[in-house]
Amino acid sequence: MTITQHPTDETLAKFAAGHLDEGRSRVIAVHVVMCAECRRWEARLRALGGVLLADAEPTALSDRALEKALAMLGTDSTLPRHSHQPPSLRTYADGKWKWMGPGVRWQPISAPDDESARVFLLKAAPGTRMPHHTHTGTELTLVLSGAFSHVGGRYGPGDIDEADGSVEHQPIVELGEDCICLVAMEGKLQLLGLVGRVLQPFVRL
Repeated sequence: MTITQHPTDETLAKFAAGHLDEGRSRVIAVHVVMCAECRRWEARLRALGGVLLADAEPTALSDRALEKALAMLGTDSTLPRHSHQPPSLRTYADGKWKWMGPGVRWQPISAPDDESARVFLLKAAPGTRMPHHTHTGTELTLVLSGAFSHVGGRYGPGDIDEADGSVEHQPIVELGEDCICLVAMEGKLQLLGLVGRVLQPFVRL
């Protein structure tokens, strides 16, 4: 597995510092497990944070700080070879795959500490052409299996696609196998073009 698309330095720094929301933290956590390069960078960022923390004035811990820290220590260090769903996500999977559109299914992932977070698995059949769209907020997409491409490049297993309102794209799933992704989304999906305006009222994401 060759990973070529990584989260931005800003996103990885926020993750290492614990400043990302729960939804995006789940996506980055799985990417870090899959990506040796980002694991090394995260370790360096945490070490740097420890040095800075040592020089800071002590403050009171937030509610459930110990519980959250212990939960993070239990994050899986490996991924199964024959499963689209890492063990750390299986506990939070919510029911069966749901129909979204022709060739596309989704499965909600619960975020117990952040009810506003929208995290889900997305499965698209080979050759599926997703609608041309942008976003009203941020979207992190991690490929677990299969691959897709758009104007920003090709995204295979372990790759991260990071998008916001400044990005317009139309992902196309490669032939050969389903593309399964872990997605964390803020805001809404905004479809573009005449067809997009017609379909927009029916889009739930």
